[in-house]
Amino acid sequence: MYYCDGFVCGGEPEKMVKIVRVKALPDEMMILTFNNGEDRLFDATILDGPIYADLKNKEVFMSPVLDHGVVTWKDGEIDCAPEYMYKHSFEYA
Repeated sequence: MYYCDGFVCGGEPEKMVKIVRVKALPDEMMILTFNNGEDRLFDATILDGPIYADLKNKEVFMSPVLDHGVVTWKDGEIDCAPEYMYKHSFEYA
């Protein structure tokens, strides 16, 4: 464990991924730019469970905010780990 931006984090610091830009698209798709410079396409329909139910509301989904490299919605009530989003996204040119 280590501290990063005032938070206790797990894993290895050199492997940490942050999102530096997010753009929500129709049909629950997102273009994410990561701190390694990659643009990737993420299909948010894979976000399942009660915590993500509000993302079915287009107004909520289309209003993502970055908080310390993490995509959040609804003033931080909903979020998704950038590592998860990277692993489950696809290269986007």
